[in-house]
Amino acid sequence: MDIKNNNYLNINAIYSDETINFTEIVKVYNIENIFITIRVGKENVDKVLLCYEDKEIEMKKFDTNDLFDYYKGEIKNVIELTTYYFKIIKDDSIYFYNKKGVTSTLESVYNFLIIPNFETPSWAKGAVMYQIYVDRFFNGDNKNDVLDREYYYLGRHVRRANWEDDVQSDDVFTFYGGDLQGVLEKLDYLKDLGVEAIYFNPLFVSPSNHKYDAQDYDYVDPHLAVIIDDGGQVLSKDDTKNINASMYIKRTTNKKNLIASNEFVIKLVETAHKKGIKVIFDGVFNHCGSFNKWLDCEGIYREYDEKGAFWDESSPYISYFLWNSQNWTEEGNSEYSSWWGHKNHPKLNFEESSKLYNYILQVGKKWVSPPYNADGWRLDVASDLGQTREFNHKFWKDFRKAVKEANKDAIIISENYGDSFEWLLGDEWDTIMNYSAFMEPITWFLTGLEKHSDEYREDLFNNSWAFINSMKYNMSRMPIQALEVSMNQLSNHDHSRFLTRTNRKVGRLHTLGKEAAEEGINKGIMKEAITFQMTWIGAPTLYYGDEAGLCGFTDPDNRRPYPWGKEDFEILNFYKYLIKIRKENNVLKSGSLEYLLADNGIISYGRFNKNEKIVVILNNNSQERCLEIPVWKLEVFDGECLKEIVLSKEENFSRGDREFNVKDGKINIFMPSYSSSVLINKK
Repeated sequence: MDIKNNNYLNINAIYSDETINFTEIVKVYNIENIFITIRVGKENVDKVLLCYEDKEIEMKKFDTNDLFDYYKGEIKNVIELTTYYFKIIKDDSIYFYNKKGVTSTLESVYNFLIIPNFETPSWAKGAVMYQIYVDRFFNGDNKNDVLDREYYYLGRHVRRANWEDDVQSDDVFTFYGGDLQGVLEKLDYLKDLGVEAIYFNPLFVSPSNHKYDAQDYDYVDPHLAVIIDDGGQVLSKDDTKNINASMYIKRTTNKKNLIASNEFVIKLVETAHKKGIKVIFDGVFNHCGSFNKWLDCEGIYREYDEKGAFWDESSPYISYFLWNSQNWTEEGNSEYSSWWGHKNHPKLNFEESSKLYNYILQVGKKWVSPPYNADGWRLDVASDLGQTREFNHKFWKDFRKAVKEANKDAIIISENYGDSFEWLLGDEWDTIMNYSAFMEPITWFLTGLEKHSDEYREDLFNNSWAFINSMKYNMSRMPIQALEVSMNQLSNHDHSRFLTRTNRKVGRLHTLGKEAAEEGINKGIMKEAITFQMTWIGAPTLYYGDEAGLCGFTDPDNRRPYPWGKEDFEILNFYKYLIKIRKENNVLKSGSLEYLLADNGIISYGRFNKNEKIVVILNNNSQERCLEIPVWKLEVFDGECLKEIVLSKEENFSRGDREFNVKDGKINIFMPSYSSSVLINKK
């Protein structure tokens, strides 16, 4: 293709997006004037119109070079959500341009977005985050370990495991002893890795190892922090009544332990901040736990003045829950509404209790305020909170207001599967755990597997066109403010480890066993995924142990202890090097994104701004390929040179020693099987 041929509309030359590279905001009080730029082929169009609301304004050419012309237009006095697109006229033909690209028929769902006064924390834009499932990270204090038969949980006595023990299918009863002292001791490891923020799975008092069933929102669990006043008894082998679990009761309700544990978290956050690491807490507010002092199914708090609602219909907490029966007996009332029928996850009834509503707002404020100073929240199943969508939005609007008033730089990240657009309009969540526009598309493309390893689809494996179409659509459902801080993970505590997905096996721990999760893995594909993660828009988030080569099917096998002393140093060093590249090149945090090449098992894209251009190439085939990459689309011109800074292969990786001179707007590159390459051009 002759990129200077003006006999046709050069659709590949046309580009605009919502980043700072193509939009400029001039703000006066709360009113914004937005200057929009679009790039087109040099002398290739007759007219460009900027279209928004019911207006069309002709854009003016303000700059040009050998390949491109640049047009600018202004949208004035923006005070509410505004969408826009471009109308391009050439030879009496009309074309439209939005996030889908150049089309002859406008699809408004892809239109660009302006959401005035929507600001997300600057520190989180492109930040490298690290998720820690505390019980499985590192045991720094064995005095706070959960003991065998310390209490009874979901029909079993809890048990303590050795760090080397295999995870069992009934893992929820098992504790490996990881704690916050262990995190404190490993902060230098995380800093050396390049981590800029830690996301903790829940820390509050809870009977499970995952702690998504809060017992007390006001205190960090002493089993994770500090037990200074110990004693009491564990349960006998035949005893299943937690009212007799005197050791557990003392450990988790004694104020000396609770206050000391909160003070430990203050110390941990302060130390992390001194090392340049932010800290994000996990907020589980849709439901609490059956052990929670408001419900108290176990009778742990029966000696307190305010009885739990499970036992007493006159409890001050009765309205905190939804009751399917009004029949309280000496055995309590187990007819309460729960999340997805899990009785250990009683659903909270915000609609009928303003006291509960305001209390949780105060919890949201408390932990991001002095002296705790957490840097934000990850919100568990946030779209499920409340009984209606209308109420859900009301709550999250109030939650955002409360949190941001307490700490304007605190981030609010939600767990939500599917389209989150309605929550990302600037007055509720900042962003999401990015399943739809990150984890899912890259997993289907590179492995053909669904993120739980529950399904394999041959039609999506190596299907670069399906990948790009999915990315374009799902990214269009997120404002740029949310996209640039989105939590981009390959693995987490709810899904199989990505390294296991590279073996393309459908199964789980209880169907295939532990060994199957480690058989047939492909570290070349893993390194491709790491390259993608570290060069994509958003906040790349490692799940602890991914960098050490941990395998595992979905929950609970994905929660294996970190393999200290047995790390896969090839993957670890590759992660460390890619993180270094990311932090040294700001274009990877704020640059524009352009697709360069798509073929079977081949994806190439670029990140670019005025002064920096980076080319990324993935070859997910078992055969080597020679590729022609049209780097002119990144405004890299003939005679310029692109230098390779990393090349990964199945067996190893190198820091790159190839250079490529641009000719006719392209470079030619040889890519080994299951490989990735990153090239850079800096002005």
